Amino acid sequence: MLQLFAVFIGILFANTLYSQNTLVDDIQQESKKLKKAVDTKDESGQADSYYNIGETFFNNGNFSKSEEYYIKAKDIYERLKDKPNIERVSRKLAQSQEKQNKITPAISNYTRAAEVSFSKTRAVNSNDIVRLSSNSPELKAEAIQNNIQINEKDQDQEALAKNYSQMADVNIQQRNIPKAEQNLNNAYKISKEEAPQQALEINQKLTDFYVDNKKFDKAIEAKKKVLTEDFVKENSKKEVEQIRELANIYIKKNDPEEAIDLLKKSYKIALERGHTLEAQKNVKKLDSLYSISENIEASVHLYRDFLGKLPEVVSKDISLVDDKILEDTEQKIAQLEKEKKLKDELIRKKNVFNYSLMGALVLLTVLIVFIFRTLKKVQIKNKKIALQSLRREMNPHFIFNSLNSVNQFIATNNELEANQYLTKFSKLMRGVMENSTEDFIPFQQELDLLHNYLALEKTRFPDKFEYEITVDENLSMHSLQVPGMLVQPFLENAIWHGLRYRSEKGFLKLCFEKDSQNLKITIEDNGIGIEESKKQKTPHQKSREGRGMKNTLERIALLNDLYHQHIQCEITDKKDEKGVLVNISYQLSIK
Repeated sequence: MLQLFAVFIGILFANTLYSQNTLVDDIQQESKKLKKAVDTKDESGQADSYYNIGETFFNNGNFSKSEEYYIKAKDIYERLKDKPNIERVSRKLAQSQEKQNKITPAISNYTRAAEVSFSKTRAVNSNDIVRLSSNSPELKAEAIQNNIQINEKDQDQEALAKNYSQMADVNIQQRNIPKAEQNLNNAYKISKEEAPQQALEINQKLTDFYVDNKKFDKAIEAKKKVLTEDFVKENSKKEVEQIRELANIYIKKNDPEEAIDLLKKSYKIALERGHTLEAQKNVKKLDSLYSISENIEASVHLYRDFLGKLPEVVSKDISLVDDKILEDTEQKIAQLEKEKKLKDELIRKKNVFNYSLMGALVLLTVLIVFIFRTLKKVQIKNKKIALQSLRREMNPHFIFNSLNSVNQFIATNNELEANQYLTKFSKLMRGVMENSTEDFIPFQQELDLLHNYLALEKTRFPDKFEYEITVDENLSMHSLQVPGMLVQPFLENAIWHGLRYRSEKGFLKLCFEKDSQNLKITIEDNGIGIEESKKQKTPHQKSREGRGMKNTLERIALLNDLYHQHIQCEITDKKDEKGVLVNISYQLSIK
């Protein structure tokens, strides 16, 4: 019963809430400015709005979103050759990527910032390049110290706090524990006045540092100190989060009773102030502690209390409304971008038509061009229709195979697994259908679809295989476009015709690598292999023609012909062991 309730609560509040009213208001305000800039064809204004939206997400700790908007701003500034703004956005983009541990692109953007900056800022960016790229702690420390001197002179307190935090990382690497502790404390003292969000991050880093070194009392003291700060006491959501973090320290200290008291306090504040997601996190944490002590009665009472108060808490939780408003605002921005592209495309087509009309002065030339273009358009249109037909034929084929899995769960009276499978399946189908009309989709979307698909098949065959997906960090997740659902049929073949016939659990590996100017996709399994699979087919199976793989190969041929993609596909049995190896090579390009 408790597990089912936990699943229900997890699904209900699975989406992470961005922030409070300030974030929503700022994004809405910038979206209005963006629309005005688009309407007036003010590219500089568009870039400024993208940058400000990125700043808002960055300051609220949503670094993946900030990276997305910084990239949009940078693209426009680069096109305008606006060096001051290129330097500004490149540095912020690098910082955002560094927060996500995307070191290689971060170095690249620090380098770009250094290229277009003046002497002082060039020195700061150059020092950050050395800090990230060097393997020597001494060189890292020297680069950070140089930035400390520059930022002290400029009285840039926020940057100075970051420098001390970076120096602490080097101190830890050098095993200089006292110096690391000193620098983290310095960073916290500076940032708590100027940048509360950064102060919280540094405080968390400091307490983690103490816990890692078994200095639990110091960790507790540091966390209690931050709970006395005005920027925490005046923000109930942050107060709830920090009390829960303090409870985590007591858990690691092996003091569950104190941890339970703190979690109860955090839970109570969350209920009173209408923080639904935070209350749910405390419930899950308390439940795990009750489970360890086998206090089932307390756990049942806790869930009943939360369930009873849930409607009231949700009604007070304005962040739920804020999240929906923010989602709608981002959708409006995306729609605005689409409309701009459509307008640009219409203008382009109009210009082409005008130039064609002017060329009509030479009748023979116009006639030849007209005939040639007409034939070419018909040929391309026919190929696009064929490509679209193949894509749409893949959907019912894929749905049919997936529903077989649901039928299997129902046949075995596994209602919970069937429900969970259908939930995952519906999410995957939504992604597939949304992209069903596009020849190319962003690499990130394709990767998400493949993750969801393999998770479904793993649910269907839990004892048959494990899988791993690796992605080269040099691949751009946003700008790279790939053919949708091109890889899935190969994964399906590996599972259904290879791995599921193994007597022991097998392994499926999917790898995306950047090889010069190509995207190299490798699919490798240790199933029974192609030849053995053919032998095990029944006469009925042999008489049926497999449409999934045939459609995929036909799609590759059409994509190569229509878009000059040079996609190559090779499917072979492994030489020294059982299994199949699929190598797909795809020329990298930005759509």
